[in-house]
Amino acid sequence: MSQPGYDAPVTDAQRPLKVLVYSDDVNTRQQVILALGRRPHPDLPELQYVEVATEPVVLQNMDAGDIALAILDGEAVPAGGMGIAKQLKDEIYECPPVVVLTGRPQDAWLATWSRAEAAVPHPIDPIQLAEAVVGLLRPSVPATS
Repeated sequence: MSQPGYDAPVTDAQRPLKVLVYSDDVNTRQQVILALGRRPHPDLPELQYVEVATEPVVLQNMDAGDIALAILDGEAVPAGGMGIAKQLKDEIYECPPVVVLTGRPQDAWLATWSRAEAAVPHPIDPIQLAEAVVGLLRPSVPATS
């Protein structure tokens, strides 16, 4: 006897959302993932993280088309997240939303130049990051009744 829902097909509302997290620093990537957790809001499906440490892998993953949101470290080297965000917005048709992690709150204007939809300063505030991410992901999730 099967359990209820065990054989049920996975709907779009249940499918995890892929979130790309780019930084050359593994600690920064882990801070982002810990700050957001598996499900930052009950209206959203679970998040599945794609950790990336280099620009070419960011471009490869974004070109694949299954990323719902990208979080890019503006302080990463040698390729900073703001430059990558600008390139993604210029080159990818209907590019997913981008959050840039800035070195300080005063750098938010640079994130605007990069056409990122949101900027969150270091050190990462989990509440501020979750608000930005939820605000950007919620419109892409179909409403459920």
